[in-house]
Amino acid sequence: MEFDDVINKRYSVRGYLDKEVEKEKLDYVLKAATIAPTGVNYQPFKVYVIDTRKNKEALSEIYSAPWFTEAPYVLCVVAKTDEAWVRKWDNKNISDIDATIVMDHIILAATSVGLGTCYIAAFKPDKAREFLQLKNTEEPVLFTPLGYGNAEPRETPRKEIDEFTVYL
Repeated sequence: MEFDDVINKRYSVRGYLDKEVEKEKLDYVLKAATIAPTGVNYQPFKVYVIDTRKNKEALSEIYSAPWFTEAPYVLCVVAKTDEAWVRKWDNKNISDIDATIVMDHIILAATSVGLGTCYIAAFKPDKAREFLQLKNTEEPVLFTPLGYGNAEPRETPRKEIDEFTVYL
């Protein structure tokens, strides 16, 4: 799939088929995470691949939408805050930025091989921390189901370029 096709076909999938994801496709998506750019290439993240059938109840406590656990997998990108680059001028730890870039690579790679995803940031962090058994230096940043979509895209109006662009 061409890049323009990937970015134009990607949408937030809120319904999934009961169909397994091939190992090759899962591996492809995870490989995309490894090549995502991170500050100073520190790669301060983990990707949890969660089997929804085995963990449906716990996942439902993290995010309650029924379609969240329809796909065979839910992925979570976790930032490792103690391993991230820190901007020296204001001590900004960029682990959340790195983790978001990783998730973006995952989602675009998934789209390119015909899989559906949906960025989930509206989850319960305490429940996620407990389920994933995270250390104090690890932060769950984003979740996404990963599977074959069974829902049409919703209408999502977009701003015009001149509404968000500032030229200096």
